Amino acid sequence: MPIAFDRVYLNNAAYFMPGDPVDNEHMDAFIAPLNRMSRRIKQRILSENGIQQRYYAIDTEGNPTTSNAGMAAEAIRACLHKAELSLDHVGMLASGSSGGDALMPGFANMIQGELAAPPLETVSVHGICAAGVGAIQAVAQGIELGGHQAGLAVASEMPSRMFRQSRFTARDYDADFDSHFLRWMLSDGAGAVLLGNADTPGRTANGLRLRLKWVHQKSFSGDYPVCMQLGLTEDRARSHLDYPSWKDAEADGALALRQDIRLLPHLFDIGIHEYVQLVRDKWVDPTRIRHFLCHYSSEKFIPVVEDLMGKAGLAIPKEYWFSNLAWRGNTGAASIMVMLAEFLETRTLTPGEQILCYVPESGRFTTAYMLLEVEADTANTPATTVRGLRQTVSEQTLDAQGIAPPHDPAHAPEGLSPLLTELAAIWHDYRSRVWRTPLVHTLRERRFQTNDYISWMESWIPQVREGTRWMREATASLSDTYGPLAALITLHAGEEQDDFKILFDDYKKAGGTADSVDDLRRNPGGEALNAYLHAMAANPDPIGLLGAIYIIEGTGQRIVPALLPLLKTSLPLSPDAFRFLEYHGHNDEHHLARWLTAVSIALECDDSGKAERAIVNTARRTAALYLMQFQHVKENDNNATNP
Repeated sequence: MPIAFDRVYLNNAAYFMPGDPVDNEHMDAFIAPLNRMSRRIKQRILSENGIQQRYYAIDTEGNPTTSNAGMAAEAIRACLHKAELSLDHVGMLASGSSGGDALMPGFANMIQGELAAPPLETVSVHGICAAGVGAIQAVAQGIELGGHQAGLAVASEMPSRMFRQSRFTARDYDADFDSHFLRWMLSDGAGAVLLGNADTPGRTANGLRLRLKWVHQKSFSGDYPVCMQLGLTEDRARSHLDYPSWKDAEADGALALRQDIRLLPHLFDIGIHEYVQLVRDKWVDPTRIRHFLCHYSSEKFIPVVEDLMGKAGLAIPKEYWFSNLAWRGNTGAASIMVMLAEFLETRTLTPGEQILCYVPESGRFTTAYMLLEVEADTANTPATTVRGLRQTVSEQTLDAQGIAPPHDPAHAPEGLSPLLTELAAIWHDYRSRVWRTPLVHTLRERRFQTNDYISWMESWIPQVREGTRWMREATASLSDTYGPLAALITLHAGEEQDDFKILFDDYKKAGGTADSVDDLRRNPGGEALNAYLHAMAANPDPIGLLGAIYIIEGTGQRIVPALLPLLKTSLPLSPDAFRFLEYHGHNDEHHLARWLTAVSIALECDDSGKAERAIVNTARRTAALYLMQFQHVKENDNNATNP
């Protein structure tokens, strides 16, 4: 029977992914093949699991770049930063993981030490995928019973240390399929959620809050053998602690992380059986579920879950499903928290909607469910911060969390929802980092000066001028297959070809001293972005540049309008000095609608199936380079924070 909660709310969620994303092509630099069969196993597994990129907390030499506790601490800091709270407000910390950095003490205690957190209650939930739900449940129970006003649940995994090629030296790089399998499935990352009661200070988005209705966990370890394990021999008959030394245990394969994939179908059978019971006992009403966060380890299992739900007559429509497996990877216990955080960043919610979370765990078979409901926050209006101070209109406009992605994945045209979901995730990471650049931080702190505005335009004007140039280069590189797309981009480039002149006129009205646009130079970030876009445009069929346009036009249509009101109130300039920003704030909405048409055309013309991935990858790289341009505008400002 689920554990019900009446006064527990999810106040915020955040995640931390170590290093740069690693795509399938570059995995070998971190997780090298062991023998001749490794590559065949890798190809088979990656073709089934649908993971396109992941993150590792090790470098290409196998050296750790952080610790598991360090990743957990970063996720917690991000969560508290979003909530505008300190650790002093938190009374409990619960962790979920398959293993920390040390065998003892508990992982939560190690995280508390990493944070240098004040005294608080700790709980370490040791398990695999469902351990994150266990941590959430532990904190929720503490709040429900009145022991704490607020608490943190965090989950973090760092399996990459187990997958380094050197780990298999003792066995002469010989490994059975079960220990090969997880090397191409699992990766590193951390997620954290802040839970509290109705009186807990914390930020709410657009006057909404999420109430935790119940958590349901059940283990079936008495019914099934071990499926996923670390510390037992391949036949599960002997523990690594039974050997004379760990060296002997490693040589016998007792320290290899394994999963018996032959048992996995049973995991979803029992999971859906529990779902049916939850429906039968009135804990779940499928007609009210509007968002389904399902932690499947492989896209191969999507039709399995759909089929089982369908046979029970209790299916949840596929358009309500959310997963970030493809671009965040499988991070075990952290997956559901990373998923929750990214979901809340990228989806627009409405009071009354219910969110069902499902986490199957393959260790010795555990299934976990959570139900959250969106409520209107009548206690706190959007104009109230955690400090109880009234915001001005300009400050409300500068709430980064309220800046939606250029296109809402929930209202995507048919077939575009997966692409827009990935792009929205890139967008939210980008706009969050832009918000922490010295330029925007100075503006928010009311220390922005006219010379800052001039400096910004000096590096921006040459980039705007280059925009139509690389777009025209790109159309010249398109084959006849993409004829309709070339015509649309040519139209777009024609409309924007004189935009830089408007911006240069604004620059002069603000006090800029350059006599000609040719006298202006892009900063290092702008130079890198310009070089990248021109290089991409010279490639045959550079469809990926649609991802660059998504970020560039999105910045003009989402970020610029948010900055404009405070720019006007901060600078003693006439309205004529902001014409370009005004123009783009209004016109880029039309441009983004055209972008959606362009993407539809590109995908229809694509016979190879590579266009979608090219758009996502180019958007991610463009966001990183555009961020560099923002960063370099005030690179020497020591009083501003860095991303």
